[in-house]
Amino acid sequence: MADQNVRPSCEQIIDLMPEPFVVIDRDYQILAANRAYQKRYKKSSDQVVGRKCHEVSHHSAVPCSEHGEHCPLETVFATCQPTQVMHVHYDTEGGEEFVQLQATPIYGPDGEIMFMGESIHPINSTADDDQILVGRSRPLLRLTSLLQRVAPTTTTVLLLGESGAGKEKVAEYIHQYSDRMNAPFIVVDCGTLGESLIESELFGHEKGAFTGAVSRKKGLFEVANGGTLFIDEIGELPLSLQTKLLRALETGMIRRLGGTEYQKVNVRVIAATNRDMRAMVGSGEFRQDLYYRLSAFPVKVPSLRERKDDIAVLAEYFLAGIPEGDRHLPLSPEVIEILMDHNYPGNIRELRNVIERASILAFNDALRPEHIVFDDTDESDNPGMEEDVDSPQTLITRNGRLDERSVLNTLKKCNGHRGESARILGVSERTLYRYISKMRIQTSEL
Repeated sequence: MADQNVRPSCEQIIDLMPEPFVVIDRDYQILAANRAYQKRYKKSSDQVVGRKCHEVSHHSAVPCSEHGEHCPLETVFATCQPTQVMHVHYDTEGGEEFVQLQATPIYGPDGEIMFMGESIHPINSTADDDQILVGRSRPLLRLTSLLQRVAPTTTTVLLLGESGAGKEKVAEYIHQYSDRMNAPFIVVDCGTLGESLIESELFGHEKGAFTGAVSRKKGLFEVANGGTLFIDEIGELPLSLQTKLLRALETGMIRRLGGTEYQKVNVRVIAATNRDMRAMVGSGEFRQDLYYRLSAFPVKVPSLRERKDDIAVLAEYFLAGIPEGDRHLPLSPEVIEILMDHNYPGNIRELRNVIERASILAFNDALRPEHIVFDDTDESDNPGMEEDVDSPQTLITRNGRLDERSVLNTLKKCNGHRGESARILGVSERTLYRYISKMRIQTSEL
């Protein structure tokens, strides 16, 4: 017969947990680490127990709150409530990894909090994940912490933020970390479609529903069934369609344009806008009931100037994605300083264009400060840019093909803008892009 006075130890209990788990006291000291933790981070209990949590996880002599991160230990002891946050820890190779932390208070016999229990869920970094959100700034960490909380739910999310801030990437991140990740992620931009097209795109149409409807077409709600539908520029949705969208959100039922039967769909909707939705509701441009339905979980997406610490890593990320762009890595401190000084009214989209333009202007040369050209920069501010460009008549050689000198001169004159350069050269932008790529390949073979 088992001895009734024998109780399992703390270590025995936490070893039952499948994820890495540690127990920490109010002085940031690790008191216990389970087997899953030791296996994940290749550390024995003796190498962890007795050390400060910030020393082990952050390689820092001070708590993470002093480096801009939200400290779960401080929150648990201050609020007596569980909390969940995203952090950047170090893996076994000394590299940075995103982890989701679930912190819970552990009470003593007198009902007072004595310790914190913390489970650690590493977010696996795959090539696809790396394409979603890039950076490690405090605003981005706060954002990802919110997204990690809402992603596993079915709640409708409203993304608020300036144009070019990356709202579509945020929506993609939510989808990626939801249980719908293997189902479709569908995007529709209300700002690029007319009223009749928006209705047809969202809900589909039957044959003969309108002139030109020669066959039945599925709408994006049907295509996204089981997955996520991202509706961008929701503020541009006409009032006549707002009622239909509200009905779809509340009932999960849709009807094709020109149809008579409703059908059930299982779609999670994420909407986004750069407009003031409250003002639109006040002026009658947007239905109040639809606004409240969409804004169940509003998320403010920070502008690039609010997360300037991410500019360098974003710039190098964009360079790495350009053909032959990685030859310019790492960026010099002088280039990074110029990039950091700009305010980016066009946000991440503008930074991407600036980097692509710089790569073209630098060509085989090192990427230097004069290659960084912003849309509001005068030509006189860019030393090294040639004053004279051949006329359109001389930009094409006698055999009707582009020549390298003319292309480079035109790109410099147009500050790397491919569309304008192609117009002057008298070719399509696609043709110009192929020629630039061909020049890079030929040069790399020399």
